[in-house]
Order: sequence, then C-alpha cells, then structure tokens
Amino acid sequence: MNRTVGVLGTGSYVPDGVVTNSDVAALVKDADPEWIVRKTAIRGRRWAADDQATSDLAAHAARRALEHAGLTADRVDHLVVSTSTGDFPQPPTACLVQHLIGANSAASVDVNAVCAGFVYGLEMARGLVLANPGTHALVIGADLYSRILDFDDRRTAVLLGDGAGAAVVGELPEGDGILGIDLSSHGEAQDLIKVAAGGSRRPTTAQTVAEGGHYFTMNGRGVRDFVMDNVPPALEKLLAKSGLTVEDVDCFVPHQANGVLLDGLVERCGLGGAHTARVVEEYGNLGSASVPVALDHAVRSGAVADGDLLLLAAFGGGMSVGTCLLRWSDPETRR
Repeated sequence: MNRTVGVLGTGSYVPDGVVTNSDVAALVKDADPEWIVRKTAIRGRRWAADDQATSDLAAHAARRALEHAGLTADRVDHLVVSTSTGDFPQPPTACLVQHLIGANSAASVDVNAVCAGFVYGLEMARGLVLANPGTHALVIGADLYSRILDFDDRRTAVLLGDGAGAAVVGELPEGDGILGIDLSSHGEAQDLIKVAAGGSRRPTTAQTVAEGGHYFTMNGRGVRDFVMDNVPPALEKLLAKSGLTVEDVDCFVPHQANGVLLDGLVERCGLGGAHTARVVEEYGNLGSASVPVALDHAVRSGAVADGDLLLLAAFGGGMSVGTCLLRWSDPETRR
C-alpha cells in the first residue's frame, strides 16, 4: 500500500493567566476595551506566569499531541520547534523541549519564520519522514510575546498572547495527509515586523535596552497590505497545483493575526463556505502558535471530521508565507 505523510495528532496549550482588554487598557495608553474589540476583535489573551518560558509551553502542547496520536515520546525521531521567542539565543529551544518530554532519540532543531514558522516546520517534518520511512516527527509552534511587548505602542501591545500548538507527523495511507505545501519569502518587506536589537547587528547594550530595541515592533497597515496582496494568490496557487478549488475546502486554518484582518482575508479568498478555525477572540495573536492552536481547537471541537480537506495559511515576519493543504485523518477513526 502506498503511503503519504500527514498529521497523526494535535495538541495545544495556553497559560492559565487570563488577560482581559480592561487589564491591557490599564497598561497601554489610549487603548480602551471597546477600541481593542473594534480594531482587532480580540476580547482576551493569555500571558505566561513568571516561571514559564517558551519551552514549558511547547512541552505541554507536545505531550497532548503525542497522546492524541497514541504515541510515546520515545517514538519521536525528529523534533522541530518554530519560535521567534526562544528561551535563550542558544541552545535551541527544541533541545530543551526534547529533554522536558523525554524524546531522547529525537534530532532537535529550531526554525524561525516568525508567525509562518509552523507550516515551514511541517514541510521540514514531511521531508524528514519521507526520507526516513517509519519515523515520526513532532512539530511545535510556540511563542511567548508578553515578555517583549512595548506598552507605549498600542498597535502591538493589545494584540499578542502566549501559547503553543503541536502536531505529530508520520506516515498515513495514500489519499490522506499532506497534499501540498507552498512556502515563500519576501525579504524586501523585512522591516514590517522586527525586534531591532539583541542580535549580531545591534548587540545588547545599556543603550539598546534604554531605547526599547528589544521590543516587538510591527507596521500594522503594511502587514495588512502584504497579507492581502500575497496570501490569496499563494492559496490559489496551492489549490490549483492540487487540482482543487476553494469550494473543496472544508476548514480554513489561518494565522490568527487580528480578527478584523481574518474577516477580510476570508472574504478576499472566497472561503466563506468553509469553516474558519478561530481562536483570536479568546487568545489573541499567538505568533507561531496561532495555526497549530487553531487547528487543535477545530479538531477537538468536532469542527473537523475524518476526510475533511483543510487549508492552512501562515504568514509572518521576514516577510514569510506558508500554505498547506491536507486531508484530515482522524486518530480515533484510524484506531
């Protein structure tokens, strides 16, 4: 029997700490709760506890994905963590997660394509499993943005939350699993999203800290224009390569950048007939965790059924775009 590679199980985790719009408004000048909802559709988000780091969130999501897939950590051969807010500049956060979950045989690596990174990680995992039949990969998107927010910038401080989502990747019968992935990068737009200091170009100094160079910054209008110009054609290209159309899509799983932006993207792409997986209202923008958390919530809520066609769309700093088309194989049905 011919086999393909796909998602065997999903998991997600968000911290316990609920942060309401009123909480944020108390920290951010000119950001009243009604303005936040009107501009973003976000009503809450989760921020990590002081003793939690990105690897902790990732490990929680990983354990839940492994349980969903019916596998133990010792069956993980490859571990990919997508994050732009790792525990440290080095070592890789993936190695910390490997140790936390006991995946002692897993080759572990980080990937940073900011909010697009989870789909990039899926493509890496697919290639690794295809090249090494019988193996399993664990792909995690995890970010902890609450530590790098500039509360003097209401455009970004109201958007972001903390969380992690994970997917176990392995072999499936032909017809199920990943049907196609398309990745693209647009370096000419690199300045739209960035953390300006803390790297080799502007190493950490007392001056960079005083200037707020380690905070997350984003040109919201520029990002919106980039998304509307680049994501719809990327989705159209992927569907066309697979001989499918938007009418075939059962569930759309986009990056949860901003609820108002998602409304416009669904309309622009003609995906109104599909279920759109949304967690942005409750959790805000989770960075690289957005797509896997939304996917896990859709799966566990019953919004996704065995055999459904899913279309994933991730986009983020770089600027980067990652789209994925997959036929869902329900773990319970397989078992």
